Amino acid sequence: MKLATFTHNNQTSIGAVIEDEIVDATLADDLPKDMISFLAAGQPALEKLQTLIDIGVGRIPLEDVHLEAPIQNPQKFLAIGLNYGKHIAETGLEKPEFPTFFNKQSSCVNGPFGPIHLPRVSEKLDYEGELAFVIGKKCRHVPKEKAHEVIAGFMICNDVSVRDWQFWAQTMTLGKSFDTHGPIGPWIVTPDEIEDPHNLNINVWVDDEQRQAINTNEMIFDCYDMIKTLSTAFTLMPGDIISTGTGAGVGVKMKPRGYMKAGQVCRIEIEGIGAIENPVIDEPEDTVLY
Repeated sequence: MKLATFTHNNQTSIGAVIEDEIVDATLADDLPKDMISFLAAGQPALEKLQTLIDIGVGRIPLEDVHLEAPIQNPQKFLAIGLNYGKHIAETGLEKPEFPTFFNKQSSCVNGPFGPIHLPRVSEKLDYEGELAFVIGKKCRHVPKEKAHEVIAGFMICNDVSVRDWQFWAQTMTLGKSFDTHGPIGPWIVTPDEIEDPHNLNINVWVDDEQRQAINTNEMIFDCYDMIKTLSTAFTLMPGDIISTGTGAGVGVKMKPRGYMKAGQVCRIEIEGIGAIENPVIDEPEDTVLY
C-alpha cells in the first residue's frame, strides 16, 4: 500500500494511492485523520483502509490533489552519515566502525515537489539521494532480527545539505536542517510491497544531468542495524523518520563543485517507490520573521 498525505479542495487528508487515484481515508469516521496517528493505530487501521479500497469509494484522481510530505511533523528526523563505501572513498574519510547519526530538525520537512531554498547565507547547497524508512510503532531495545516488525514503510528523502554550515558544526545538524531541506515522499510504501529494502536502485538528477546511481546493497549499516542501535539509546515513536545515507556522486566532490543553483531541479527516483522532484529557488524575503 502507498500511504499519502494530500490536499484537495483546501483540505489536507491521508489516503492510499491506487494507480492514478487516491482513496481518501478520512471518509471512514473511525480512522485517524493524520498520518502519525494512522500509523500508530497499526494493522487495524490498515485493514479498514483496505476495506475502503476494496469497495471503491472516495477515489480522487491523483492529478487533482497536491501531495504533501507524508509525515508532516515527525517527533524525530534522523539520518546517518558515511554509510556507503563509494561515498566514503570520495570523501577520503575512514570507514566508521559505529554508525554516525545526526539530527535533521523536523522544521526542515518539505513535500515531494516543494521548492528547496538556496539560503541567503550560503551557495554551497548540495543534494543527497537516500532511502528513508518510517517507524510504525513505539519501540525500544529492538533486536536486529525483529527490527523489520517496527517499520511502517519506506519513502524517498533528499538529505539536502548546506556544506559550509555542515562542516562548521561538529554535529552536522545546522547544515542539515535549514527550512525546506528535508524533502520526503512521494508516499510511504508499506513493507509488503518492497521485496528487499537492501537491494533498491537510487538515481539522482540535477536538471538533465545524472549525478548519483546507487544501490542500497552498498549500505554498511542496514536499516535493521540502525533500528537496533537507535532503539538502544532511546524510544522510537510512530512517524519517526530515519534516512539511511547516500552514495557517491554528491556535488561537493565534483570538479568543479556541483552545488545546486536557483532555477535547477533535483529529481530522485527509487525503484519500487517512485520519485520526488524539487525545484531550487532563492530563499524568499518573507522567511524573515521577528
